[in-house]
Amino acid sequence: MDTDPFAAVFAPLTSLRGIGPAVSALIAKAAGGERVIDLLFHLPDSYLDRRERPTIRAARIGSVATLAVEVVRHEKPANPRQPWRVVVRDETGFADLVFFKFARERQMPVGARLLVSGKIESFNGRVTMPHPDHVVPADQEARLPAIEPVWGLTAGLWPRQVASAMRPALERLPALPEWQDPALLRREKWPDFATALRAVQAPELTEEEQEAQTLPLPLREGVGGRGRCESGPGPDGKGAGAGAVPPPPIPLPQGEGGTPSPVSPTLARARARLAYDEFLAGQLALALIRGRVRSRPGQPLTGDSRLRAKALARFGHPLTDSQAQALAEIDADLASPRRMLRLLQGDVGSGKTLVAMLAMLRAVEAGKQAALMAPTEVLAKQHHRTLSRFCPEPVALLTGSVKGKDRSRTLRGLQDGSIRLVVGTHALFQDAVAYHDLALAVIDEQHRFGVDQRLSLGDKGALTDVLVMTATPIPRSLLLTQWGEMDVSRLTGKPAGRQPIRTTLHSVGTLPDVLDGIARALDRGAQVYWVCPLVAESEALDLAAAEDRHAALSARFGACVGLAHGQQAPEVRDAELARFSRGEIRLLVATTVVEVGVDVPSATIMVIEHAERFGLAQLHQLRGRVGRGAAASFCLLVHDDWLPETARRRLMLLRDTEDGFVIADEDFRIRGGGDALGTRQAGLPRFRLADPVEHEPLLAIAHRDAQVLLARDPKLATERGRAARVLLRLFERHAAMKTLAAG
Repeated sequence: MDTDPFAAVFAPLTSLRGIGPAVSALIAKAAGGERVIDLLFHLPDSYLDRRERPTIRAARIGSVATLAVEVVRHEKPANPRQPWRVVVRDETGFADLVFFKFARERQMPVGARLLVSGKIESFNGRVTMPHPDHVVPADQEARLPAIEPVWGLTAGLWPRQVASAMRPALERLPALPEWQDPALLRREKWPDFATALRAVQAPELTEEEQEAQTLPLPLREGVGGRGRCESGPGPDGKGAGAGAVPPPPIPLPQGEGGTPSPVSPTLARARARLAYDEFLAGQLALALIRGRVRSRPGQPLTGDSRLRAKALARFGHPLTDSQAQALAEIDADLASPRRMLRLLQGDVGSGKTLVAMLAMLRAVEAGKQAALMAPTEVLAKQHHRTLSRFCPEPVALLTGSVKGKDRSRTLRGLQDGSIRLVVGTHALFQDAVAYHDLALAVIDEQHRFGVDQRLSLGDKGALTDVLVMTATPIPRSLLLTQWGEMDVSRLTGKPAGRQPIRTTLHSVGTLPDVLDGIARALDRGAQVYWVCPLVAESEALDLAAAEDRHAALSARFGACVGLAHGQQAPEVRDAELARFSRGEIRLLVATTVVEVGVDVPSATIMVIEHAERFGLAQLHQLRGRVGRGAAASFCLLVHDDWLPETARRRLMLLRDTEDGFVIADEDFRIRGGGDALGTRQAGLPRFRLADPVEHEPLLAIAHRDAQVLLARDPKLATERGRAARVLLRLFERHAAMKTLAAG
């Protein structure tokens, strides 16, 4: 019986020698998973160069250096709260090794010659090295790493614990076939996968690099939101205590004219190889799934447009050119004998819901059923109101809050076909819900769904077409990675009668002026959103809180001020939003619960407090809550008095453009992109081995490579094809593996 070659790398971290449950839990938190493969794919954020060997006198304060010293004496503190000092010297002077807890007298006897490596500091005019990272005998230099990875850590986890786990983890890598195109490997001089991973996780310098003294490639700090180790004792309880944070990575030295010194070509090639492997696995998986979708039979849906004509008459405006183009593309898919899987992407206010409604009416005209699913009950109810207002056909609502007789009546109507249009949440696709003949499933704002989930949503009908809508404009790179199995229609511009939204920036210091302006607008009868980043006052963050802001604005403006946030009971929050929609309250203080699903055409002013704390895409979505009617609208971005340059650039971009696709591209480059083939997702998940900005050119190559490989070998049965199956297994592309297994 053959053993699984991947069993060792998919085993739990506790299976590694020397890694107990406590350390395993900390590593899992930092690496994002409890298995050996999660540790192997937890790449360093940067590297420390320990090759600098200055004398004590020449050591640069603030740098990481390795000193060759002799122990002179130990200075034991009289007060246990004071540090223990080991005085050392070389031919140029003296230095102090500082320990807040000390148990190394045997390791550092007087007269011992040592190599000590750590961050150089100064105290009372003396050179100090607080709690050295490494202390080895001078004649055992090989024990001191020249280049040391700096992994993202978590509180209580130390670098040497990750290094100790990484060594046996790398030993578990099985022998892997080569899945890359040989010509590409030769051209790029890439190593094999296992060699590349070892080069990144446990770098060793080549002879040429040792002679050139080049620094390894520094990765961007904190990729994927991984934090640094907090102060605290070491894993043996004898660490440095306060102040024992691992030293920061050394920045690249600046050459003439401010240009960085050359980077290690070995490490750069290894990083590129790993990134390309991840891209290729994703593109192969998407291509396989796309082929599976294309092979599914569909049912042609045609209609006489009588219901559409009535809906457009009720709407009162013609379709925009891009709406008409998108609808034509959808109609062509619906009339085709193959199943539709299409993404309708459009900026806020571009009219996606109208296009979706007309597509649903085409299904009804063909005698079938159509369903629209929204991610939240608030948005589902909003869609239900919109469709009920314009649709000539009755529209049912099915959410988690629909209970009793109403729920039973709706379920019966869906099963016997008397209900032909329904709007709801995930409740629409529960096992208990049966459809008579569901022909079209429309899914709105499903950013958290991967490919597997999107495909399963159409399984309620034997031949169901699927239309996915998103109001978040998607950069080209994300179209290839997150939505690559779908055809894409894009809505540009806004419906007739909508005016541009004027966006302005205001520092917190000018808040009294902002309030005076809001007072004048309220006197004119305006309706205003005021968005805060927190619900209640936070001791940890000095930010505006919705409840505190509501109290302050109520004291000034009275009963016209309402409050809506995510910690309220749903019925309370929905009631407050409904009051604002009806105009009973004219200033709504809220958190991001109003980001989607709130459509109040009479609201013309959006104030976003501490706007620098929100993402660009989120700010753009919030701004889209105004400007939904014919009146001029305004968005006021209130920010901290001092802004980092990156935050200032982001807010100025939002001020200067309403083009969501321009904003999305910038947001992608600031925050990075994601891979939606997995199931453990939140927002836009991060790549594990690839940097979507740095390695973006490789993505297009991987896309073409996957297309060519599958065109030549659709079953992945050749030698390279079988190796590609190993790649899919390694990166856990389960949907693609199921497709191959199904033949």
